[in-house]
Amino acid sequence: MSEYVDYGYTSDAYDHVHAYLLPPILKILAQRADRTILDVGCGNGWLVNHLISLGFNAYGTDASITGIEIANRKNKERFFVQNLSQDNLPASLQSHRFNTIISSEVIEHLYSPKHYFNFCHQVLQHAGGGELIVSTPYHGYLKNLALALSGKMDKHFSAGWEGGHIKFWSKQSLSRALAGHGFKVTQFVGCGRMPYLWKSMIMCADL
Repeated sequence: MSEYVDYGYTSDAYDHVHAYLLPPILKILAQRADRTILDVGCGNGWLVNHLISLGFNAYGTDASITGIEIANRKNKERFFVQNLSQDNLPASLQSHRFNTIISSEVIEHLYSPKHYFNFCHQVLQHAGGGELIVSTPYHGYLKNLALALSGKMDKHFSAGWEGGHIKFWSKQSLSRALAGHGFKVTQFVGCGRMPYLWKSMIMCADL
């Protein structure tokens, strides 16, 4: 996360990705009770604030100072600034035991996914184990072929987006990364659009 470019949040409105990510995330969360949730890369806090409204015990961290300021307007002291190049949680959260981490559309922006997975491992290990729920744009052979044939490859893999996507994950590469950092993959969900042309994917992994 060095040379971080602030996303520039201006409101607490939901992002368009929540339209197809929220239903499967809520379904996954309903499978286990007594969750203490950390949203890593929470942005403007919309998801955490929505989860709190549903009765979940949720907190969020993000590198965006403006995002955290906006998020705290609804649920003060639930949100904290954090640079994911740091190994530790913000001081105010270090006494908490988070048994669930949610991270939606974050890892594709990170220069060091290894640092990110190590951080998630450390947080869940502190709680005695738990679940990582991570979403990221989906990439696979058929989708990449469709992009190429439709002439949309350059637009999709935009090189001009400051702070944009720098890692492009497939089901296989994300599974390998999780397994390589001590996680056991338990569930895969494709989200948005038709199968194998999904907009995003959600992967759940236990520690």
